[in-house]
Amino acid sequence: MDRITKWLRQAEAYLDSWGQGGWIAAFVLGFILFWPLGLAILGYTLWSGRMGCWGKRRHKTERKASGNTAFDDYRAETLRRLEEEQSAFEGYLDRLRRAKDKAEFDGFMDERREGRTGEPEPA
Repeated sequence: MDRITKWLRQAEAYLDSWGQGGWIAAFVLGFILFWPLGLAILGYTLWSGRMGCWGKRRHKTERKASGNTAFDDYRAETLRRLEEEQSAFEGYLDRLRRAKDKAEFDGFMDERREGRTGEPEPA
């Protein structure tokens, strides 16, 4: 099993060296030789982000070390702080939405208690 995993990783690295064209050629050949193999390769390329725009978002979050530990520490701390600020901002937006929804619902209930349904009366 270890040899198979090693061989698959080598094949993946080899196809990555060819870029998208290598992956396209691989799944076209896979379809020609044995269609489930081509389908598996196509699915893997889409799932792994090697094709299309799905992977672009995923790869932005993956950070590689720059080689400078001070910079890597600074970047990690900055990203952590930004994630905390984003979380706090999302919480703030959620509270605003809830307040707006509550105000609209309270207005609806007040109208309903007064006997107004909000529908135009027949002429």
